[in-house]
Amino acid sequence: MEQELLLECQRNNRNAQRRVYEKMAGRLYAVCRRYLKNDEDIEEVLADTFYKIFTKITQLQNAETFEAWARKIAVNECLQKLRAHKGIFISLEESSMNHSEGTTENLSLEKDILSLLNFLPEGCRAIFNLFAIEGYPHKEIAAMLSISEGTSKSQLNFARKKLQELLGNQNI
Repeated sequence: MEQELLLECQRNNRNAQRRVYEKMAGRLYAVCRRYLKNDEDIEEVLADTFYKIFTKITQLQNAETFEAWARKIAVNECLQKLRAHKGIFISLEESSMNHSEGTTENLSLEKDILSLLNFLPEGCRAIFNLFAIEGYPHKEIAAMLSISEGTSKSQLNFARKKLQELLGNQNI
């Protein structure tokens, strides 16, 4: 991101903020979409993300880290939204992953991974995203979600197994 554009955002220049929004909205929407299914939740989290970006932008020291910083804010806002939903983690004894549309047969490797993630329960999807896509270790994931490391590991394992089933037992 351009240093001058971010400096203008720090000065609350609305045109600069609009340009940053236009450049980043699609990318941050995609991040939120990995964690949340409901479009209304995604839009709400995206709005909260940009609010936080523009109110905290004075804390940003380096323009080169802006995109990573903004993405981290989006992930944290998604996790906050997920934490607000009680019981997002599944019991390992639960096997209610049946989908009436017959999705297992209809999915192919060419489909976007996002469409597969939508079939996971929220907790599993969040942990899979944090671990496999964002690169967080289980210890940090556990702290972020206020769960144990064991729960993080078991939810990741459950997510991987379900994704493998959806892909027809391909390696993930």
